[in-house]
Amino acid sequence: MTRTNSYASCLEAMFSLRRFGIKLGLETIQGILQSLGNPQDRCKVVHVAGTNGKGSVASAMSAILHASGCTVGLYTSPHLVRFNERICINNEPIPDADVVRAYEQVQQVPKGDRETTFFEFATTMALYEFGRRNVDWAVIETGMGGRLDATNVVHPELTFITNISLEHQEYLGDTLPQIASEKAGIIKPGVPVVTGVGQEDAWSAIKQTAAAKNAPIYRLNSDFHAEPTGGGGFTYVGIDNTWHDMRTGLAGKYQIDNAAMVVAGCELLNRNGARIPINAIRAGLSGNRWPGRLEIVSTSPFVIIDGAHNLAAARNLAAYLREELGTRDLTLIIGILADKPYREILEILLPVCRKVILTSPKIHRALPAETLYECARDLATDIAVIPDVSEAVRHAMEHAAANEAICIAGSLYVVGEAKAHLETQGFPSFQRKAGT
Repeated sequence: MTRTNSYASCLEAMFSLRRFGIKLGLETIQGILQSLGNPQDRCKVVHVAGTNGKGSVASAMSAILHASGCTVGLYTSPHLVRFNERICINNEPIPDADVVRAYEQVQQVPKGDRETTFFEFATTMALYEFGRRNVDWAVIETGMGGRLDATNVVHPELTFITNISLEHQEYLGDTLPQIASEKAGIIKPGVPVVTGVGQEDAWSAIKQTAAAKNAPIYRLNSDFHAEPTGGGGFTYVGIDNTWHDMRTGLAGKYQIDNAAMVVAGCELLNRNGARIPINAIRAGLSGNRWPGRLEIVSTSPFVIIDGAHNLAAARNLAAYLREELGTRDLTLIIGILADKPYREILEILLPVCRKVILTSPKIHRALPAETLYECARDLATDIAVIPDVSEAVRHAMEHAAANEAICIAGSLYVVGEAKAHLETQGFPSFQRKAGT
């Protein structure tokens, strides 16, 4: 079997696994990790949960730790184009051969009575690889929730809970406090928590969990804050320090709050003996890149992609489009999954666009473009239905006028298919490395 075939076979086997377990729990992954020698215990860990901003916070934290001279593992999800994006070392996706090695190591150990889910398998592969590479730090993003998330087998030095919105209600609960309590399940005894949660009922639930575990908790705009200075710049007014002329490399005003949480996390790690100098914090923040989130992938024509897969993300995207692209005619390419509030997302995004192309990613949970049309026709007049994402992107780019902008949004699966298509057309491939 060739290496290429072996890699493809591994992914095919993994993608055939259940998305979620029949019964969520940590016993299965704990048993697998024990058989592998508990690689998750060989490095220091930062654990990140929340509804939006997890990836931005995790990638910035990884970039900063690497800039401070550490070897850093980064585990995130989902991937956009290739599975390897989920498992990074020093902000670069691991090569195919390492994916195969990790798969084979996990595959050969006992799994217990319950079938392993895709996310459990992928998480175990990442933790195995981080242990094999002897990383100094691992930055781990939760997949869904927190308390019963497969990543909640780590013993972190620091936890983040970025924010809370209604999501995955069939698994996490129907109210913000219930979802907040599930995400607060990553809080460990005595381990500091940084959060950007704004809603008082969600904040109360997280604060209650932190108090029960004697975990100090620090809240954005209460214990620290950022004062924007324009162009992604800000002054950080923090827990122990005030730092001027800070800058995030990620677009969108909301990214300044994400950056402030990361800086607060660095302060707390330094309190506990880490050595993260301010120059590393500056370099990591300004050089951080997070693909698929307000990412400009072409300037001629102008094309920007952003997952915007829930209401909060859609509102952030709409605000950005109004403020930054308001002088351009805008075409929106959008596809949405069936478990998302698609009517509300369309109501937020369609008013800022002149043209709309409705599409559907190649995943069983995607809404048919025709279903989106039944709602969109009441919100816009210039609508096209092009179910294939690649064809939708091709059509929009071929017909774009000089002053026109194209935004691709609605689901990270749509973004992933769009990026894959653009790569075949010679546009830059996936880049995560800070500073690229």
